[in-house]
Amino acid sequence: MFRKLFFSFLGLALILAGCSPAPTAISREMDMIRLPLGYVPNVQFAPLYVAIDKGYFAEQGIQVELDYSYETDSTALVGVNELQFAVVSGEQVLLGRAQGLPLVYVMTWYQQFPVGVVAFSEEGIQTPADLRGKKIGIPGLFGASYIGLRALLQAGGLRESEVTLDSIGFNQVEALTARQEQAAVIYIANEPIQLAASGASVDVLEVSDYLELVGNGLITNEKTLTENPDLVRRMVKATLQGIQAAAADPDEAYEISKKYVEGLAQADEAVQKQVLKTSIELWQAKQGGAMNPQAWENMQAILLETGLLSAPLEISTAYTGDFLP
Repeated sequence: MFRKLFFSFLGLALILAGCSPAPTAISREMDMIRLPLGYVPNVQFAPLYVAIDKGYFAEQGIQVELDYSYETDSTALVGVNELQFAVVSGEQVLLGRAQGLPLVYVMTWYQQFPVGVVAFSEEGIQTPADLRGKKIGIPGLFGASYIGLRALLQAGGLRESEVTLDSIGFNQVEALTARQEQAAVIYIANEPIQLAASGASVDVLEVSDYLELVGNGLITNEKTLTENPDLVRRMVKATLQGIQAAAADPDEAYEISKKYVEGLAQADEAVQKQVLKTSIELWQAKQGGAMNPQAWENMQAILLETGLLSAPLEISTAYTGDFLP
């Protein structure tokens, strides 16, 4: 299913690239950048909201328009230079490069892979091996959620055929609460907090406890790196400033996020602030944006094990730390 989705998006991107002029995004004053994020507006994107609101992007001569498209779509468009940047998980870069897309990961945002599996404690899921025979809800058989689940299954010595996967979109909380699923693949800074706030007792298996993988980060393409390296450097700098500012003052970041996330002002503040707090813990690093070579090796191994990659790639070309401050 992933391959069908990926090729459909890739085909769309190639058609667009063939009938449209190359993007010029640069004006005399500002570089206009449309930045896909891969999920709906959420307080987890506070660093970008902060970077826009406090003028960090503007200081770098960049005007950012946020886009909440699917990762597979935005990855393909960056690959053909229809877009210059996107925020995606590491597996998208390797899968894209395997299809000939010259994608490059230039900055790590999530130092810990943010995916996990949550279940009500009554299910008795304490280790990955306990997933055997369970019905597991998942947004879809693609992206970071699917890769994270496969990593947990591997850690538990399980094959995918030993569980039942149910594609449910981003409705994990509702599906679990209605007992439609026995477990769900989630982002650990989001759904488990919502469930716990409702009074439920839940257990969470975090992928990062079992395997280091490449989390969400900023990608671009080789054309942009070659022709406009200064733009990449400025984009990375402003994004890292936003991450640092949001982590330094979560309360301010939360207030700024209200301007960008519809309904946040009416949401349960304690829950949403905990979502932000947990997200900040996933971003923390001694050096902002730094790469972990072993995480890339692990990511490739998972993709090969799942059959999503048919042969190893030259991983060193898939990422670079040259544009970090």
